Amino acid sequence: MDAIMAELERNGWGKVLFQEPLAKHTTWKIGGPADCLIIPNGIEELVSTIRLLNEHDVPWTSLGRGSNMLVSDKGIRGVVIKTGAGLDFVEFDGTTVRAGAAYSFIKLAVMASKAGLTGLEFAGGIPGTVGGAVYMNAGAHGSDVSRIFKSAVIVRETGEIVTYGLEDMAFSYRHSILHEQQGIIVEATFELEQGDRAQIESVLAAYKERRLNTQPLQLACAGSVFRNPPGDYAARLIEEAGLKGLRVGAAEVSPLHANFIVNTGQAKAEDVLTLMAQIKRTVQDRYGVELVPEVLVVGER
Repeated sequence: MDAIMAELERNGWGKVLFQEPLAKHTTWKIGGPADCLIIPNGIEELVSTIRLLNEHDVPWTSLGRGSNMLVSDKGIRGVVIKTGAGLDFVEFDGTTVRAGAAYSFIKLAVMASKAGLTGLEFAGGIPGTVGGAVYMNAGAHGSDVSRIFKSAVIVRETGEIVTYGLEDMAFSYRHSILHEQQGIIVEATFELEQGDRAQIESVLAAYKERRLNTQPLQLACAGSVFRNPPGDYAARLIEEAGLKGLRVGAAEVSPLHANFIVNTGQAKAEDVLTLMAQIKRTVQDRYGVELVPEVLVVGER
């Protein structure tokens, strides 16, 4: 591992950090260290990094903004590759939008509204990056990524660069083909429609106000913890079960939004996992509904 990391540093392939606390790189502010965190400068360095790691059988994990991820307290073994420099661009061509994987999904919605393009309003309240949004088929307010998705450029686990269209992505609720096939999204193209700029911006403003009033954004969190079960809402079930305010360590079921678990101080991943287990068990016992986590749990246990 040391020889490989030395080669990465010697070739100037991005930023290389050893024993980097991943709590610094997740919106939950939780997570132990990565053996090595690499932030490549663009696609070419990303491809070179993946190929080098594969040649030496070094396991790797990808990371964006870390807005939908719970990293274990022991951290992640091997290498964590974080998208960043060189992948935070956006280009508009008529109604077509091309954005780098590291570009803010919320900012993309704002930029589209300023261009008078409709279709991305739902993204106005979704934290994280374009890459993460495509990976999770992120959605809100009755829409999701699959409704506007055109294509994505992906670096496969082999280092091969491929372009996937809508059918290739196998989108479903909070799911894409990349849950089964390891790869890193480097850019995505969306097809929007011309609309009334004032109306689009009004919708975005309404979503923002609703978000501020209903979500605990002043505290470290990861968005919705559980998927909504068919025909219902996870938040409703958790709230009716009387679980708002339930705490384990410094992790708490938000009194503002029952499907958010907030880090009130120095919460550990085990605090969150214990709380999630209690929520699942209580909802299952009372309503016969099995809640499925929406957040990704990664790292050594």
